[in-house]
Amino acid sequence: MIRRFLPASVPMLSAAVRCLSTGSVSINVPLNFWAGQRRRSIEKRDKEKVYEPATGRVLCHLEPCGKEDVSQAVEAAKSAFGPWSRMSGMERARIMIEAAHLIESRREEIAEMEVVNNGKSITEARLDVDSARLCIEYYAGVASTLAGQHVQLPGGSFAYTRREPLGVCVGIGAWNYPFQIVAWKSAPALACGNSMVFKPSPVTPVTAVLLAEIYAKAGAPEGLFNVVQGGQETGSLLCHHPDVAKVSFTGSVPTGQKIMEMASKGIKPVTLELGGKSPVIIFKDCDLENAVRGALMANFLSQGQVCSNGTRVYVQKDIMAEFVKEVVRRTQAITIGDPLLESTRMGALVSRPHLDKVLSFVEQAKKEGAKVLCGGEPLVPSDPKLRGGYYMTPCVLGDCTDEMTCVKEEIFGPVMSVLSFEKEEEVLQRANNTTLGLAAGVFTRDVTRAHRVVEQLKAGSCFINNYNITPVEVPFGGFKMSGIGRENGQVTIEFYSQLKTVFVEMGDVDSLF
Repeated sequence: MIRRFLPASVPMLSAAVRCLSTGSVSINVPLNFWAGQRRRSIEKRDKEKVYEPATGRVLCHLEPCGKEDVSQAVEAAKSAFGPWSRMSGMERARIMIEAAHLIESRREEIAEMEVVNNGKSITEARLDVDSARLCIEYYAGVASTLAGQHVQLPGGSFAYTRREPLGVCVGIGAWNYPFQIVAWKSAPALACGNSMVFKPSPVTPVTAVLLAEIYAKAGAPEGLFNVVQGGQETGSLLCHHPDVAKVSFTGSVPTGQKIMEMASKGIKPVTLELGGKSPVIIFKDCDLENAVRGALMANFLSQGQVCSNGTRVYVQKDIMAEFVKEVVRRTQAITIGDPLLESTRMGALVSRPHLDKVLSFVEQAKKEGAKVLCGGEPLVPSDPKLRGGYYMTPCVLGDCTDEMTCVKEEIFGPVMSVLSFEKEEEVLQRANNTTLGLAAGVFTRDVTRAHRVVEQLKAGSCFINNYNITPVEVPFGGFKMSGIGRENGQVTIEFYSQLKTVFVEMGDVDSLF
């Protein structure tokens, strides 16, 4: 039998997440981290259970941080900001590169913990760890390129600009990509000379602290990167703290609205990466094999729990039957089960309440007239130790219309809604008929059409003949209610720094008085 075992005495992950025994999981070390070490909450609050999605067992108990904990973490970040911001870009880059090397050397153990923490397959978790490492490497390279502008003025006078750090930045993460998100937020912040306090989702609190330890081991100043655990109250304390200069959040639209409101009290800039209900448009002249692959990638990565997922799949009427037949065949062939097995392609959803919510969307779709072409049911694996896990079969819905709940609302699960269209103008109007605008995809062999359609799609991240690829060199973010600001790419530097203008007079003051 396979055991999921984490030695309570080992702060970092052990590669022995799996070995022979009866099947127990436990993490007893503190998950908070500030001023250079793991910390238990100062305030004695009720602990919250954290579950392993694959088995339904209790993984650990979360200690939510209160006001005093948050104050200490922010104070640690504030103390580290001084020396870190005075370093040259090259000095900061050396530490970030060392952190990336440490992540690479621990790739497997971090990926395994991500699986236990989140429920996604080990194959995907490895790619998430790679993305985190690449992001830190990328911004290490950017750190030494930060520069301003020189402007020559009349009479030999001149002006120049300086790009300066903001101070203490707060990152608030989501539960679908725990380790990747903490890197995506911390890397540009640190490259610009900021320090950070990060709050993971209380559903997946385990892996953020691993990155905190890695930064510390890489040589970062004590307090540069800190982790506080908790839910809404902890997040509110961070947003309202007077020493916090910026908030970056990934999560739902309603929570993003609350964070924006809280940050506005102190006129703090925000980066918001929020929800999506993205369209994928498949024209009849597409490479059908490629389109099918793209549709699967657009819907079933991380058990469908991806904000950019293209869950509204618009297929031109001429190829609808052929497309649906192949999509259903491949969806039914997806291997579901133990996410730590190499053969598994779909693991467990993140929690029991979330699984129930996704299944309720399927039931609602049926009531509204959609046809379940495959999946959409709870799955109980044959392996006894997995029977308490949060599994379902990936679902394809046919006969969908734009008015259905499954087409209008973000489900955040493995549910694909397939819709038919005839004309380009028609499908563009339907695709844009949403308050969200995170992503969109187009599949066609006609290059002119591809660019014409993408130009008219109201979405921040668009894909032509592919979907859900996120190279760290490229900005990612949404239009409309899908967010503000960008993550990744060079432009993100602008969201973690501020511009100072300096005027230098080389002659006498020309005074009117």
